[in-house]
Formats: sequence, structure tokens, C-alpha cells
Amino acid sequence: MVISAQTRVLVTGAASGLGLALVRGLVERGCQVLATDLHDEASAALGGLIGVDYLPLDVCSDEAWATAHAWVVEHWGGLDLLVNNAGVAAGARLELTDMAQWQRILDVNLLGVVRGCRTFTPMLKRQGSGHLVNVASAAGLVHPPRMSEYNTVKAGVVALSETLLHELRPFGVRVSVVCPAFFRTGLASSLQGRDADMEAAAARMINGSKVTADDVAARVITGIERGRYLIIPGIAGRGAYWTKRLARPVHDWVMARVSARMVARDGAVG
Repeated sequence: MVISAQTRVLVTGAASGLGLALVRGLVERGCQVLATDLHDEASAALGGLIGVDYLPLDVCSDEAWATAHAWVVEHWGGLDLLVNNAGVAAGARLELTDMAQWQRILDVNLLGVVRGCRTFTPMLKRQGSGHLVNVASAAGLVHPPRMSEYNTVKAGVVALSETLLHELRPFGVRVSVVCPAFFRTGLASSLQGRDADMEAAAARMINGSKVTADDVAARVITGIERGRYLIIPGIAGRGAYWTKRLARPVHDWVMARVSARMVARDGAVG
């Protein structure tokens, strides 16, 4: 799609990290942006950006999505681009996860995307145009150890996106799924659980990455403009994906080594 001053965009999780970087990049292209996040005070992070409106949105709430839909209808009369970006981090050995942890990440990272797509798909089909962009993760394509709940929900986002790619194509609606590897963001602050070793490792990889949210956002916007379905920003993510697809024994050997190192470092039981 051509991103321009006429493009109407809704971004979830827009007050920090990749969401905020995407808002800035879209505003630079002149887009009209409805930035949404969980708390009213998040609007302060978006202050001063011309062309941005803010609306509180809990992606786990059907009522909040209905409010967002009503806002779009009232102010714009339609939508060109929906970016389902909101998410939380997780990582743990399976026996150290509980069902509350699974429910939290399922509600936010997977069902939050489902709700967004369900809310706006009828509008986009009636328009005969529009683009759904679902932010998953490289963990949705490549499934390292000690990340069972995160891998599972992000793989679900990939599956949902591929399904909608084919389902909505006859109506002129495009779909993209974004699968970045670790990059520098505040996502580590959302880690909750009982596996301190894994959470510390995840925080090190997030905070130690040389790739910034702005770097990822720029590649995502380019991928959207080029109409790509699968957008994998960064060499590490693309390398892991293609190794798994084309050299599965090598991929499995690497994963076995990673798991063995984790056990040697932290022990088998937390």
C-alpha cells in the first residue's frame, strides 16, 4: 500500500517501544494516526506529535474495541491500516509457569490481535481495501526452549495472519505479520513469572541488542509499503527462519546446544 497523508492508521500499544516508533515513522509520512494504549497517562509519551490522536484501549476488552471502532467511524469514516502491536513478554521453563501466566499472555498477545482483526475486518471488507498488520515475533516462527507460552501465542498470531491473508484477499484487504527478533525496547519490564533465570536471560538479550525500535519500525513500514506478508526485520531473525526451513538438522542441533547450555548454567529445576 502507499502510505501517505491520506492514510488512516490505528496502532495498539503505541505509547512505548515498537508501537511508539511506528507512530513516529507513520507521522513522518503524514499519516493520520489513532494511537492507543492501556492507560490514560500514556498520552504524555505521544505529546507533540502532529496528526496523532490518543484513545485508551485495553486490547483484552471487547467494549474498548467497540469504542475504538466508533471513534474511527465518527472521525474518519473508515480505516486504511490497523497495526495490532500491543503485547507482553514471557519466558519460563514449563513447570515454572502457571495457568494465570498462560491466560495473561493468551489474552493480550493472541486474543488481543484476534479482537482487533474481528473489530475492523467487516469495515475493511465493505471498503474493499485496507491492511491488517499483526506484530508477532521471530518466536512465532522459531521456537527456542524455555519460552513455551510466548512461542505458542506468537505462533498463533502467525497462523491467524496467514489464514486472514487468504480469507481477505478476495475483498482487496492485505495482511502482514511482523516477526522481529530481540531488539532494544521496554518489553522486558512486562516479564512476570517464577523463572528468574530465564527472565534475566531474556532481559539481557532485549536490553543488550544493538537493534533499536526505530530500526525495526523503519523496516516494518517499508515491508507494508511493499505489500509483504511476512516481515522479518533483522539478519538474526531471517537467518534463524531460513535455517529452520532449509537446514532443519542444523537448526535442531543449535536448539539442542542452547538447551544444554541453559541446563548446565541454571540446572534442570528452578
